[in-house]
Amino acid sequence: MGYLPLQERDARLTRVGDIMSAKGLDAALVYYDEFNIGNGWYLTGWCPQFESGAVLVLRTGYPMILGGPESEPFAKLDSAITETRNFPVFMVPDEEYPNAVITDFPALFAELKSTLGQVRRIGLVGTGRMPADCYRQIVEGFRGVELVDITEDYVSLRFMKSPWEREQIRAAFALADHCYDAMRGKIAEGVSEIEVAAAGEFAARSRGASGFGFSAIVGSGKRSNAVVPTAGSKTLRAGEMVMIGMAPKVQGYAGVIGDVLPVSGEYTAAQRECVKVLKEAFQLTKAQLAPGRIGREIDAPARAHFEKLGYSKYLVCPFVHTIGLHEAESPFFGPGSSDELKPGMTVCVDVSFFGHPEFNGVRIETGYEITESGAEPMSPKLDSVFGEV
Repeated sequence: MGYLPLQERDARLTRVGDIMSAKGLDAALVYYDEFNIGNGWYLTGWCPQFESGAVLVLRTGYPMILGGPESEPFAKLDSAITETRNFPVFMVPDEEYPNAVITDFPALFAELKSTLGQVRRIGLVGTGRMPADCYRQIVEGFRGVELVDITEDYVSLRFMKSPWEREQIRAAFALADHCYDAMRGKIAEGVSEIEVAAAGEFAARSRGASGFGFSAIVGSGKRSNAVVPTAGSKTLRAGEMVMIGMAPKVQGYAGVIGDVLPVSGEYTAAQRECVKVLKEAFQLTKAQLAPGRIGREIDAPARAHFEKLGYSKYLVCPFVHTIGLHEAESPFFGPGSSDELKPGMTVCVDVSFFGHPEFNGVRIETGYEITESGAEPMSPKLDSVFGEV
């Protein structure tokens, strides 16, 4: 059973069709792979394993998945788009599939001309992520056709979340709360980082998580300086802090938790002051989450706060990003951003610094839905925790 309702799929295909009409395109080819799943998932509610691929949307007629034979049966079962074609460039290198029907881009071009008549312009999404050989084959296979990069136009369709999308994201944040409780409850001297991660992962999967937006973050002591450290075999030591993060998904959409917790159960006085600084910056940033604000305005107050206290040299990441099919996706509301916050967006306040000589790396994070009246917490639990300055 697939994740994407057909009503959502059809609404999204209509919006892609609007882009194609505005730009005079006969087709649009949307590249994706396991590391760049968002653009493909947006139309299919699906992503292959092992293979990469593309969604081909036509001016008229049914869309299709261009992929490989190993994922073809999976697509026909679970994807919201089930028409498929198999291409060597999307397959596992050197693997053989003697019973599969394999085609190429010149053959696809001929098929499109028979279906659409003349094919003059095709839009491409994801050219910056596409392997060079894949792009070369598209160019050579569609010889004489103008290829137009429409990545920015396409990605902007994902900025505003539909009511159904917001429902999935809220459900994912509810799972994230369970992860938080499980991971926090597991933290103790002598426990390994992997055990902490396992507690969070089980809390999510046992409650129906469809996947994760990133591998579990568990970094204790100096390992927290890695910014996004995956859990290792290191055991937690008394007096340390441990940075945790988990991003469970529901129907492909992510929620998230992030915090820094004391291994011994209580912060030292210095650690408490460190966390106080994080929470103050968090609250300054949250106060900026109003429709009409732009990225650099949202970012400025917490950045000034860190500058005043001497922490700015440890900043690595801006403080607000969007969340959806990826745990962190555009738009990003950083110090140079002119992107505008709008109702219907779902964002995370993600306050952190790294490389501190005493506190190492620390992060606190949770998410909000932007409404006409402001920001509504998607995790009232974490919103309350980070409000206790």
